Amino acid sequence: MCGIFAYTGSKKAIPILVDGLTSLEYRGYDSAGIFTPADGVFKAVGPVVELRKLLPENANGTSGIAHTRWATHGAPTAENAHPHADQNEILYLVHNGIVENYKELKEELLKAGHTFKSQTDTEVLAHLLGVERGTASSMDEALESTLQKVRGTYGLAVIEKAAPSTIYAAAMGSPIAIGVGENEMCIGSDATAILRVTKQIIYLEDGEFAKITPQNYEIKTLDRKITTRAPEEIEWDADTIKKNGFDHYMLKEIMEAPEVLENSARGRLLLTEGRANLGGLAEHEKELQNIKRLVIVACGSAYYAGVYGKYLIEEYAGIPVEVAIGSEFRYRAHIPEEGAALLAISQSGETADTLASIKEAKRRGILARGIVNVVGSTIARETDLGVYKHAGPEVGVASTKAFLSQMEVLALLALYLGRQRHLSVERAIELGKAIAELPTQAAEILSKHEEVKVIAEKYKDVRDMLYIGRKYNFAGAYEGALKLKEVSYIHAEGYGAGEMKHGPIAMIDPLFPTLAIVPDDAVFEKTISNIEEIKARKGPVIAIATTGNTQIKELADDVLWIPKAIEPMAAILAIIPMQLLAYYVGVAKGYNVDRPRNLAKSVTVE
Repeated sequence: MCGIFAYTGSKKAIPILVDGLTSLEYRGYDSAGIFTPADGVFKAVGPVVELRKLLPENANGTSGIAHTRWATHGAPTAENAHPHADQNEILYLVHNGIVENYKELKEELLKAGHTFKSQTDTEVLAHLLGVERGTASSMDEALESTLQKVRGTYGLAVIEKAAPSTIYAAAMGSPIAIGVGENEMCIGSDATAILRVTKQIIYLEDGEFAKITPQNYEIKTLDRKITTRAPEEIEWDADTIKKNGFDHYMLKEIMEAPEVLENSARGRLLLTEGRANLGGLAEHEKELQNIKRLVIVACGSAYYAGVYGKYLIEEYAGIPVEVAIGSEFRYRAHIPEEGAALLAISQSGETADTLASIKEAKRRGILARGIVNVVGSTIARETDLGVYKHAGPEVGVASTKAFLSQMEVLALLALYLGRQRHLSVERAIELGKAIAELPTQAAEILSKHEEVKVIAEKYKDVRDMLYIGRKYNFAGAYEGALKLKEVSYIHAEGYGAGEMKHGPIAMIDPLFPTLAIVPDDAVFEKTISNIEEIKARKGPVIAIATTGNTQIKELADDVLWIPKAIEPMAAILAIIPMQLLAYYVGVAKGYNVDRPRNLAKSVTVE
């Protein structure tokens, strides 16, 4: 949530800052702002394109800070947009996160005669830093004393008018990284912005702050101990995050499914041996063999991937699995300890509630593993071991290719853990071959995307939709409904198909369609019975079914076909037509599917 970018060098800063903000816009697009000591402050409500209209053509500043906002404290207004200044306007600050004790800090500042122009917690932070800077011998000292008074999370960048080429940054529970270039440096909350300047990046750890100038950088802890850390290289480049001729990032990323499924499994399948080679787990093989229980913690789509993973790991590895939502798991009075391991799933690697769950589990001595997409992310650094998905950057707010990658990596994990235990070579090879076939099968589905578009036009004006599935497709029903909600704003609900008679069937009528996931699998006949119940009440049915199934073709109003595959892989393939359906419905309704209202890509606050 929210995007930070800062630059210092010899080039004109404003074009670089605006370009960086544009790449971060998926993190927040309520408002945006820029400050350069040479050119001043510019703020606008709405997307970055609105900010562009206010910027002078003759700007000459070579350093500055910028921010794109997802509102938490205060409505999306120009006054609430970042950057914020201190009382005397000697410094400006941009901030991601939440200052939990901002009200008490604000009361103290008001008593001291301060006046505030916004309703944000960030302006309070700027004022407090200004006060500390007035008595401190350096900005290092002022940052240290200020941040020790703050409760909550922050990723921030600060610049002083008196030292325009020097920028400070700090991190606590919200990601911040330094980009190290040739006679230029930058700071970003996301690598996508830093790529505009350099591919060399250093992630700040919690409790660290950094000072950058065009020529060098310095990292310290809050007690001002110097930390030495070399940059690492970002694996992808700026071209990767372009639309490449597609109307939306969401469609581009759906269409990348074959490539993503290939990359996530590349070098990891040992088909002749029926094994998975997951390098991030190799050093902890004995500990993994001793797992008696696995707790998967995640939020949003990642949670539904976890539910899918539960079926896989229990069936193929024989390990009992619990799946918990991060925002609830962290507050439970009892967290499993003996023989348990925690697996955190996060697309961004920064999800606040998932990260807090990891820290709580580690405090109790539980082995913590992670499945993330972003190398160097906070969760990647915080977990004891893990697996990267290699899905590449995902810009669309509604997760598509990253979700498929999560499912595939969970299948690889089930294969890995199963072969550590009692999974036979024959069954393991069957699973491995099915995983290897996914890219080709995904491409086959996507080649017929225009058929999904036709069905989307037919259903774009419905008010409600029900999604149902069983077993491996239970989680898919929830994820499909979530995608439709996110990008089309149609009320959609996911349900286990067997739950129809326990309440949801009361809603069925000719205006309430159901999407049923019904591939040829062990529960096919049971799901068919649920469809029959819906049709008996005149409910329209869209089915996702295995190519060539004549029974479902006669029963459903519309069918989206997927290739024949074993049960767990059919569940992955079924996700693709649901993603396309959500996309085309959202577009048909005239919405910006890349930037759904009220949503942000990376949820770094509670």
